[in-house]
Amino acid sequence: MNTGKQQKPVLTGQRFKTRKRDEKEKFEPTVFRDTIVAGLNEAGGDLDAVAKFLDITGSRLDYRRYADTLFDILIAGSMLAPGGTRIDDSDKTKVTAYCVFTTDESHAALRLHAQVFSKLIRRYKYLEKAFEEEIIKLLLFLKAFSESEQTKLAMLTGILLANSTLPPPIITSLFTESVVKEGISASFAVKMFKAWIAEKDANSVTSSLRKANLDKRLLELFPASKQNVEHFSKYFNEAGLKELSDFLHMQQSRGTRKELQKELQERLSQQCPIREMVVYVKEEMKRNELQEQAVIGLLWTCLMNAVEWNKKEELVTEQALKHLKHYAPLLAVFSTQGQSELVLLLKIQEYCYDNIHFMKSFSKIVVLFYKEVLSSHEEAILKWYKDAHAAKGKSVFLEQMKKFVEWLQNAEEESESEGEEG
Repeated sequence: MNTGKQQKPVLTGQRFKTRKRDEKEKFEPTVFRDTIVAGLNEAGGDLDAVAKFLDITGSRLDYRRYADTLFDILIAGSMLAPGGTRIDDSDKTKVTAYCVFTTDESHAALRLHAQVFSKLIRRYKYLEKAFEEEIIKLLLFLKAFSESEQTKLAMLTGILLANSTLPPPIITSLFTESVVKEGISASFAVKMFKAWIAEKDANSVTSSLRKANLDKRLLELFPASKQNVEHFSKYFNEAGLKELSDFLHMQQSRGTRKELQKELQERLSQQCPIREMVVYVKEEMKRNELQEQAVIGLLWTCLMNAVEWNKKEELVTEQALKHLKHYAPLLAVFSTQGQSELVLLLKIQEYCYDNIHFMKSFSKIVVLFYKEVLSSHEEAILKWYKDAHAAKGKSVFLEQMKKFVEWLQNAEEESESEGEEG
């Protein structure tokens, strides 16, 4: 017990010393601000000199602690209060005229500023996360900035996204209700995407959005009453961003197809009557503007997923033909065009190649479909055989089809000569 009492003063003393040390390292963003502002003013708009100054100064100033102050000044010219107002706007000695918000509203000028940030973050890797947080904060403060400042920030963000200095998920800050309802989010996004495309290309934008799972969230740039594909397409097409409009259409269609596939699988498992399935699919096609080519491939996949296939090659063909003959009327309704028939043949080829037990079934399935499904009969098969087949298992499947194709060609020649004689 006595030993415990003796130890108490030692522990108290240690805690006291820690507090004293903390007091010495007081949070002094104003001193930091003055140093950065002075350095930027001295560089006088020479961004190479700015990059050099920031590089050297990082070794004596605490960038880690004052990262938000540093980025506020580099972008807005002064420290920002919550909400985005300038803290020192009235005192010109504490503000710099050399920042993103005062630069020219041009891609070239903003690219130079983007390079300053990229160099700084490469040099001080620990600033990467702080910079992301800064941009997220500024996107939430957009209402506090002028239209020109919003435009410059949008262009800068687009360039930094194109060069992977910023990650795509920061875009989700544009979905905040306060900036969405003012129409700022959509306007900002258009300028940001344009800069991104100018810096790289449209494919870079769409693939990044897809990877970050933002492809289905783009409608959130608009208020709830306008969150539809038609409004998005009109807005982005008028802004000269048809690539983004087409991309959203494609993604929506992909989502619709997934839902349709899920529903079809369910109906097949319940052995729903074919006529009911036809009505359902036609309604979905009309409602979602789906093309026959997309639907026929989907139907084939669903039909082949609906069965537990025999593992024996000699039995699986018989099983498949019986199953497909039953559903041939369903496939026939949605393969009325040459392109749809070709899609179906390619799907069969792909399936038989990917499922080894079906390798010898290919020609038998095609012959069944020739009789039961394909409206143009031989035309699609001859085109597939001649030049439209896929590379997968090409030699095996062409060999399987050789005799049947020869028979088709002879039958075609005979009917032509009969026609001439008549």
